[in-house]
Amino acid sequence: MNRPLSGVRVLDLTNVLAGPFCCHQLAHLGAEVIKVETPESGDLARQLGADASLNAKLMGVSFLAQNAGKKSITLNLKHAGGRAALLKLVATADALVENFRPGVMTRLGVGYATLKAARPELIYCAISGFGQDGPWVHRPAYDQIVQGASGAMAMTGDAASAPLRVGFPVADTVGGLTAAMAIAAALNARPRGCFIDVSMLEALIATMGWAVSNWLIAGQKPTPQGNENATSAPSGTFMAADGPLNIAANKEEQWRALARHLKREDLLSRSDFATREARKKNRLALKAELETTLAAKGAREWARELNALGVPAGAIFDLPDILAHDVIRSRGMIARFDDAPGVGRRIETLRTGVKIDGAAPAVEAPPPALGADTEAILTERGSVGDEIAALRAAGAI
Repeated sequence: MNRPLSGVRVLDLTNVLAGPFCCHQLAHLGAEVIKVETPESGDLARQLGADASLNAKLMGVSFLAQNAGKKSITLNLKHAGGRAALLKLVATADALVENFRPGVMTRLGVGYATLKAARPELIYCAISGFGQDGPWVHRPAYDQIVQGASGAMAMTGDAASAPLRVGFPVADTVGGLTAAMAIAAALNARPRGCFIDVSMLEALIATMGWAVSNWLIAGQKPTPQGNENATSAPSGTFMAADGPLNIAANKEEQWRALARHLKREDLLSRSDFATREARKKNRLALKAELETTLAAKGAREWARELNALGVPAGAIFDLPDILAHDVIRSRGMIARFDDAPGVGRRIETLRTGVKIDGAAPAVEAPPPALGADTEAILTERGSVGDEIAALRAAGAI
C-alpha cells in the first residue's frame, strides 16, 4: 500500500476531537503517531460515547472513532520527569500537535520556543478555537460555540428553525482536516520547521466561500434556506411517495429533462418558470407543482430514473443505511478490528475519505489502551527498567 507519510513521527498531545482527528488522518497516511496522554485518565474522549461500559474502561466510542493505529504513552507534563521524557521524544519527532488553550504549553514549560530549541526541524501545530492571538484568544471553544460564532448556525435550518447547529461536530472535524493539510504541506518544506496556528473558527469560515463572498462582494447576507439551494431551482428536497427526495436540477438542460420525464412540459412554457432567476423567485410554487407528480413513486425509484437522465437526484439515507450500502462497504472505508485491547469485542471504525492508487490508506493496529506503549517507547529512547520504575513511582508516567 502507498503510505506517503511512512517514516514520519508525529506526537499527538491532543484531546477529544479536532486534534485527534487531525492525527487520525496522518496515521492512515502512514505516519507513526504517538499519543501523549495524561496518566490515569488520558484523552477525555476515552470517557465519552454511547456505550457507558466502554467509557468506564477508558475505551469510549468517541476515542475508538479516531485513534486506531496510534501508540499511547502516558506522561505527566506537570512533573519534571514527564517533561524530560517529552523532550527526548521531541528530539525524534517530525511534528507535534496540541489543542490546549493558547499559553498552556508554555506554562507547562514545553512551549514552542523550548521544543524548537530541542528540535529546530519540528513542525509544531497548535489547534485552538480562535487562534493564538486576537481578542478571543483566551475564550474556551467547543464545536457548538465555534459553529455559532462562524455564521454557520445562522444560515442553517429554515425561517422557523434557524439558528440550527450542524448535526455533527463540523467545526472540530474541519479544524482537524485543516491542521492535517497544513502539516502535510510543512513536511515538504526545506528546511523543515515552523509553527502552525489553526483557528477552528477561521477553518470553518474558509469552507463557506460562496456565502462569504456573496456578502463581501455582492452585499447579500446569507439567510436560512432550509433544504432549498439558494443558487438554483428546482434544487432542494421534495416529497415523493415514501419520503423525501433530493433533486439538483441546477442546469437549464437538467431542468428541462426533469420536467419532460415527469410529463410536466406545461411547466416549461410558464413565464414564472422560464428562467433560472424566475424559478428561484417562484421556487415554492414550482416545488408544489413538482410534488404533485413526484407523489406517484418512491424516492429511490425516482432517483434511479432521474440519474439515468443526467438529473442529479438521491433519496435521503440515515446513517445506518448508508454505512451498510455497497457504495461505502465496497470501497474499504470501514475498518474492522477483531480484537481491540480493552474493548472485549470486535469493533468497526472509519478510515479516511481518500483512496491512493485505488486503495484506502489503512492502519494495522486498533486504538491503544491507555499507556500501552509507555515502556516500549521510553526503552527505545534509552531508559532502563529502574529509571522507568522510578518515573512511574514518582507519577511522572
